Amino acid sequence: MTFNAKNALLFGLAFLAAALAPVGISSKFYLDVLTLIFFTAYIGQSWNILGGYAGQFSFGGVMFFGTGAYTSSILLITFGIPPILGIFVAVLMGAFLGFLVGYLSFRSGLRGSYFALITLAFAELLRVLANSVEFTGGGVGLFLTYAPGLKNLQFVSPTGFYYFSLFLLVISLAIALWLERSRFGAQLIAIRENEEAAEALGIDTLKCKLYAIMIMGGMGGAAGTFYAQKYLYIDPPISYSIALSVEMLLVSIVGGLGTVFGPLIGSVVLHVVNEVARHFIDTPGLSLIVYGVILIFIISYLPNGLVGLFRKTRGKKEDGGA
Repeated sequence: MTFNAKNALLFGLAFLAAALAPVGISSKFYLDVLTLIFFTAYIGQSWNILGGYAGQFSFGGVMFFGTGAYTSSILLITFGIPPILGIFVAVLMGAFLGFLVGYLSFRSGLRGSYFALITLAFAELLRVLANSVEFTGGGVGLFLTYAPGLKNLQFVSPTGFYYFSLFLLVISLAIALWLERSRFGAQLIAIRENEEAAEALGIDTLKCKLYAIMIMGGMGGAAGTFYAQKYLYIDPPISYSIALSVEMLLVSIVGGLGTVFGPLIGSVVLHVVNEVARHFIDTPGLSLIVYGVILIFIISYLPNGLVGLFRKTRGKKEDGGA
């Protein structure tokens, strides 16, 4: 993506429309749906940095989300540290976990399906630990007190969480735009295309992959804090849910791997289709069925995602115009 003046203008207008949306939307339902879309796009972008740009697919991205949720919640409940400070500790814990998992995996030469499975194993290990130790609340989980205020990152109106999720989304887009234009981003893409060739060119592939998974981990830690303060309850099945890991990678694949707006586009499509399907068919587990059908279609017919389809269509129009 070339972020020229035209794209900058469109991005600015889109952000302005999103910022003003609550003024024209009085329905709590629609605000909640938009909040969920932005939040899913944010966690999808965290996965996209490692999986889309660096080409290191992870099935256990939820481990950072869960660790962030527990970190900020335990700091609040046990030590009285407000989430507005706890979220920064959650980011650091997520980044540290990313470094630990990445170092153990990449240093051992794990890549491809082996890396994906080892991240899944780490996520399951953390779920079992959270279910077993006392300070996490064990299987009962942790209940947070409802105390609206900026320091607790809790809001009386859904508009507050809407802007919180929009803020996170903008941060994720800024990181992706930076990757598109930076040397580090170019190095990640080189690793994705051919890691051996990247090493031959003098790129420190271990360091680059570690940085990528640490960014993913930090973003996941912030996401966990957001979830905990919005829903005021966490437990191991929620915090380390494999379904959330699937959703993270799914929005990136549907929208377009290694693209700035792919996770956002994928999130919009998945949630809109899911809400429409739920309106007509009220069946438990329907969202997983919908996600599965969409994933099969995208992999079969649109391997570069919806962003790839847009670029292909625009390229044909330009060729036709020429």
